[in-house]
Amino acid sequence: MRVSATTEAPLNTSAETIAVGVFKGEKVPHDPPGEPLGALLASGEAGEEAGRLAVTHFQGRQLILVGLGERERFDGEAARVAAGRAAGRAAELRSRSLCWEVPHHVDHGVVAGLVHGTVLRAYRFDRYRPSEPDAGRRLDELILSAHEDFSEPAATAALLATAQNRVRDLGNRPANDLTPATLAEYAEQLAAEHGLRATVLDEAEIIEMGMGAFAAVAQASAEPAKLIRLEYDGSGGQAPLTALVGKAVTFDTGGLWLKPKLDMHEMKFDMLGGAAVLEAVATLADLQAPVRVVGVVGATENMISGRATRPGDIVTALDGTTIEINNTDAEGRLVLADCITYARRQGAARIVDIATLTGGVIAALGRAYAGLMSNDDALAAETEEAGRRSGELVWRLPLGERYAEMVKGRYAQITNLPLPREALAITAAELLHHFAGDVPWAHLDIAGTGFDNQTPYLADKGASGWGLRLLVELARTLTS
Repeated sequence: MRVSATTEAPLNTSAETIAVGVFKGEKVPHDPPGEPLGALLASGEAGEEAGRLAVTHFQGRQLILVGLGERERFDGEAARVAAGRAAGRAAELRSRSLCWEVPHHVDHGVVAGLVHGTVLRAYRFDRYRPSEPDAGRRLDELILSAHEDFSEPAATAALLATAQNRVRDLGNRPANDLTPATLAEYAEQLAAEHGLRATVLDEAEIIEMGMGAFAAVAQASAEPAKLIRLEYDGSGGQAPLTALVGKAVTFDTGGLWLKPKLDMHEMKFDMLGGAAVLEAVATLADLQAPVRVVGVVGATENMISGRATRPGDIVTALDGTTIEINNTDAEGRLVLADCITYARRQGAARIVDIATLTGGVIAALGRAYAGLMSNDDALAAETEEAGRRSGELVWRLPLGERYAEMVKGRYAQITNLPLPREALAITAAELLHHFAGDVPWAHLDIAGTGFDNQTPYLADKGASGWGLRLLVELARTLTS
């Protein structure tokens, strides 16, 4: 989508449709002659309450009056929701271009929200469908009209939303099209396009290196596993290294611990953490952020064959830790365990991992928040604040000795099936904590937010691209 900002009045732009917001207790700003928007309010067809929309016409243009609610509660997320609703209505009106009259006296977070909400709501995944007859009438341009120049925040917001849509594209692709090898090729293309350094290790190298936990997940699949490393340095080697670690299980059957058949088709989404990491590193390069980041992505399938890992098998991780694999469907933590150790060996000063890891986090938090667990209060606080600024919210869950005890194995040092089966999201994090050690580390469990997380601006069912904005925002703050 083309996004631009102007100080021209909305009616002086080329937009086919104009969106104007109204706050509770305030008048419509800049109502055209004849006050058609005021008439919508007076008739009761429109309202000031958040979520209310009404349409009228003026001089051949479509005008959408959007209720914004109370001004003091209108933040970036409220702007995303309002913009998503307006973009949906503009699409129904078959508009190709939309101009938002930016509300007076708002900050850059609101401006970004208007862009995010519009670009994300306009997303369509039609890679495998023939073009629809009216495909040329899709919303493909957004203009922001304001008294001041918002070009810079609008451009940054458009960059982030576009990258988030690329994460959604990766997640929505089926597993027969997006294999570990295909994802590795995509990472190499990103590197070429964004001036990054990409390194891909194949399965033989993963085994030779000693990544026994990662290799155990991969060994049943006919598709070879890949370890993807994507590096960006915008600091000239001066900033401490931040590692972003992502789980990219491109399809997860659950292994011999077979998943319920009604849910299995959704397991193509089990690579969303890795996709968010790859696109976050590329976006940081686009923004020329003065940071040093390495993305580490473990890409594999978790399949069934005569070579599949069995419940009760014991493997040795990259750092020498022995692990009882008593649940083959708790595979993500095995992949991440070796990737976290790998990131430590790259010299990471801090590590943030992201994964669609546990159903337990959905039971705890639903789809409104991602779970956050961390061994470092400062990094946890920075992650929470980055979530608030980006609109991708996290809720911190505890770690502790009692949970760590639950992860201890009977026949090996640790197990991936803690008993009793309680605090599932936390015990998964405690296993990862073992490998992070004393390096500042934060874990994001996005099983609830990563897909089918429908809001007015993520109306297209499927991958949400969640985590891209948070990772970029967080990495940009970690400059020292």
